[in-house]
This record gives sequence, structure tokens and C-alpha cells, in this order.
Amino acid sequence: MASNFDLITCITGLSQQHLIQRDDGFKLQPEASQQFDAMATAAKKDGIKLSIVSAFRSYQRQAQIWQAKLSGKRTVYDLNNQPVCLESLNTRAKLNAVLLFSALPGASRHHWGTDIDLYDTNAVASDYQPRLEPVEYQVGGPFFAMKKWLEQHASSFGFFMPYKYYQQGVAAEPWHISFAPVADQYQQQLSCQLLAACIKKNPVAEQEAVLMHLADIYQQYVQNICR
Repeated sequence: MASNFDLITCITGLSQQHLIQRDDGFKLQPEASQQFDAMATAAKKDGIKLSIVSAFRSYQRQAQIWQAKLSGKRTVYDLNNQPVCLESLNTRAKLNAVLLFSALPGASRHHWGTDIDLYDTNAVASDYQPRLEPVEYQVGGPFFAMKKWLEQHASSFGFFMPYKYYQQGVAAEPWHISFAPVADQYQQQLSCQLLAACIKKNPVAEQEAVLMHLADIYQQYVQNICR
């Protein structure tokens, strides 16, 4: 059994010891990987090829994304997919703008190896680069059929969509699925106190403001999921 320290580092993306590396190069928790492959086989029979865009993401990688968005090096979008001018916002509003589509380092479900961003390679040209934008998964978009298939079948393999709808926290992410049997355990182990300790030891951009507002951020963007 993993020690408490090992569990904490796995939950916060500081360790990869709970993962396996798949043939496609992505890292996942073993049971999540096995069930994803079973689901992909079932989807293939219906003409859908489930392909991974993103799986495990480390604390360090999430911190890079967080830094790039807050510094303006990476575009931040609103719910209407329009660019946000962070310079016109106060610090808390900046955090909210980034948190709409990007998790706080240490709190990303992608740290767990249970969550996957998907697209359907059968629905697009071989050189298509998925943008992970809502329009791609809406009626008329190339991945709408995949989204509907997942809504009907994903639960049979243990997966659900934690951001199926916008609930005043993270924006709807129809490309994001989570392996519930393991993810639920990790979410129960994660706490605001644990997250605060992690961020204090592993600084992120706007660390002081993050820690000041962490209790609210934790409730609005971490615990607030669709089930």
C-alpha cells in the first residue's frame, strides 16, 4: 500500500508512480487504461475511433500552462470562445478567467491518470489538429457523434463527463471523460488543506492571491463537477 506521502504526490501531480505508459505514449492509471481500450473497441464497431489528446499531466506541466495564461503568453478565452484581456481585470477576476478552462496546478484531474481528453480521428482528416473547443463537439461539429456516443455508452465502462455542463465553475468540456472508480477515490482524498500545502511548497504564478482565495476556488472549480 502506498504511503500517505506517495498518495499526496500522486493526487497533486508530483508523482507518476501510479501510472503506466501506453503504446500510444500517454500515461494513465492501469484500470483506467484497460477500460478505455475496452470502450474504444466498442466505439470502433459504431464507426468512432476514440483517440487521446491529453491524459496524465504533471504538476510542473500544469504550472507552465497556468503561468503562460496569466502572463499573457497563452490566450485566455471566455464562455463565448472570445479572447479575454487580462490586463483590464483585477487579480481575482484574472484567476477566475484562467480557471474557466485551466485547472489550478495541484488540483487538475489530469494529475490522477484517470481523466482523458478525446476526439474522433475517423471524423476528420489525418492531419487534423483538435483544438478542444466546444464548437467541435456541437451539432454540425466533427465530434458531435462521438459526444453523443459517449453520453450513451461511457458509463458502461466506468467513465463520466465531469464537465458535461457549465455550473458556474469550469466551462463545459465535452471532450473530457473521467474514470469514476479511481477518480472518485482521489477526489475524496484531495482537500483544500492538502492543496494549500502543495502550492506553498511548489509555487505557482499569483501564488499569494491563489492561497488567499483558495477556499472559494476549491469549492467552485475543484469540487464543483457534474455527476
